Amino acid sequence: MRILQISSASSFGGGERYAVDLTNSLTKRGHELFAAVRPHSPLVNYLQLPSTNIKTLPLRNALDAPTAQALARIVEENQIDLVHAHLARDYSLAAYAVRSNPTAKFFVTRHVLFPLNRLHRHTLGKAAKVIAVSNSVAQQLRSQQLIPEEKIAVVPNGIDFERYRRALENFDRKHFLEFKQLPTDSLLVGSIGELRVLKRHDDFIRAAASVLCSVPNTHFVIAGVDTSPNGENRKQLQALVADLKLSDRVHFLGWLDDADQLLCALDAFVSASETESFGLSIAEAMATGTPVVATRTEGAQEVVEDETSGLLVPIGDVDQIAAALIRLLKDQKLRMQLGKRAAMVVQERFSLDRMVTEIEKLYQE
Repeated sequence: MRILQISSASSFGGGERYAVDLTNSLTKRGHELFAAVRPHSPLVNYLQLPSTNIKTLPLRNALDAPTAQALARIVEENQIDLVHAHLARDYSLAAYAVRSNPTAKFFVTRHVLFPLNRLHRHTLGKAAKVIAVSNSVAQQLRSQQLIPEEKIAVVPNGIDFERYRRALENFDRKHFLEFKQLPTDSLLVGSIGELRVLKRHDDFIRAAASVLCSVPNTHFVIAGVDTSPNGENRKQLQALVADLKLSDRVHFLGWLDDADQLLCALDAFVSASETESFGLSIAEAMATGTPVVATRTEGAQEVVEDETSGLLVPIGDVDQIAAALIRLLKDQKLRMQLGKRAAMVVQERFSLDRMVTEIEKLYQE
């Protein structure tokens, strides 16, 4: 098949990792893949495609008529069989491109729990399938009644487990921590995710203050970019760190190209988010055998089994986050048990190969 993936993302998160892994995996399976991205797209650094197959377009918004027409020309000129969009603002552009080329099919992946605009009823009505990355996303789609039930397909996110296994095999914790200017003789707790209010990194920081009272030999790291205007979110988090006198214990690492290495280095991973459609960073931490403390978001509950493959706590409950961390950090045996089971769960239920196979079958139908 000749497949065009569309993503107007300007930052790199879970949905972008999904699009990249899907594209590269389908290429390895013998399909011809194309990608339509914005100028300076972060996806370009990870896509394993010939430069001629990567099309740069403005992809400004859902009403960007010149881009819609350019996409239609790309579909026609490259004899594209299937167009797959990943962000809501790209749905109407992809639908137009397919409408202008009736032999092509239109697919969408819904990565988030936020409600769709009712105008999407018409756009997504043209889709062959709307793929939900979790049961909770599918339930959100059904609740809005914008899309016929038969068009919704649940394909849980997939993790490249082998990538994390290789990372562990070659990992030198002391060297990595020295390179990041982090202490090598302390326990390390971390969180990975954009510096957005919904991620509730402030709860993580407040929990850190409580943890240090019981486990003083601990450092905390937050990895992720701030996409807010003028970096306001990071400034607010740094101010909180200063107010709590944690400046020597909480470290902001920004964007990491080697996030898998950080996950290997952690003694515990925290997701304090108030909403997760799936929790890709949670699953990635689990793949490295790192024990997880996660709030009971819809997505986290589909990935983590409480007390078996991780610890789940109420959303917004700083005391419970701290208590779960203290319990983990004081019990190495528990960390090892939860981490081992977590890695098994990811390998058995959330492999990238399984995800790609299920999507490939939907394409072929």
